[in-house]
Amino acid sequence: MEQKNITTALELPGKRIVKNFGVVRGITVRSRSIFGTIGGALHTLVGGNITLFTNLCERTRKEAFDLMVKHAEEMGANGIIAVKYDANEVMSGV
Repeated sequence: MEQKNITTALELPGKRIVKNFGVVRGITVRSRSIFGTIGGALHTLVGGNITLFTNLCERTRKEAFDLMVKHAEEMGANGIIAVKYDANEVMSGV
């Protein structure tokens, strides 16, 4: 699926929606390693961007996005509109 056929908007400019396949999703659960947790905790002492956690979040978001696209393609879709992101902590550290 072309990246340009994916948007947070309710329409794709220049495209016509002819069929709604319903909800597609991309769900992933990640945990921090013990080293990442300790490193992140130490980084909070000095402040600033905690790159260990930023990188984990970015990898997780990309994985969820890729899973969403795969799910849409499996349903026969050639585009996705109204994309939303959500993040939750399932348990401490996850």
